[in-house]
Amino acid sequence: MEIQIKLPGVKLGIVEAENVRVEAQHPDLTTLLDEVCARKQKEFTVESLAEAESIRAIRALFRGWGMDPSKYRPASEALLRRVVQGKGLYRVSNVVDISNLVSIETGWPLGCYDRSRIDIPVILRHGLAGESYEGIGKKTWNLEGRPVLADPAGPFGSPISDSTRSMITESAKNVVIVIYVPEKSSDATAELAMKRLCERFATSAGASKTESAICRA
Repeated sequence: MEIQIKLPGVKLGIVEAENVRVEAQHPDLTTLLDEVCARKQKEFTVESLAEAESIRAIRALFRGWGMDPSKYRPASEALLRRVVQGKGLYRVSNVVDISNLVSIETGWPLGCYDRSRIDIPVILRHGLAGESYEGIGKKTWNLEGRPVLADPAGPFGSPISDSTRSMITESAKNVVIVIYVPEKSSDATAELAMKRLCERFATSAGASKTESAICRA
């Protein structure tokens, strides 16, 4: 899936997985999540996390989009803060957990979407006046001036919080993952993140096919 990028300073890693099996959890994935969370707890404190290279890069990206990252925290930083504070990751489903795992490994926000609920073309842009959506775990979220992924029906995702319209449920079969990668980060690092996603979708979600690509402005 190609995404038109209308915001500066970012490239997008796109992973598509077909015929996934959405489950509450997968044993091997649960073990890996616990191991990575324990490692991140040892690696960072809440104070030192703010100085991590990937977190600084994403915060700079947000500021370049006119967003205060302290007020509107990037999803990846919010996840890592939970982990460092000993609260662990939310366990949602194997598919969402795969996405969250790569997010805390890289420090980059990821969006995880049901492909059947998204139409093309998809654009990364600023939200327009009057645009809003029902956020996952939140009430209606005003999107004006905020970074959003939008299809012809309107915004459905953001590196801050995604919508209920395109979220992963048990009925999802084909999924698309969007990684928000700072433009100056190496392609090799982005490709490693996408490789991990593809491998984990195959082993922990039974994907029959995976594809990945980097989208640029």
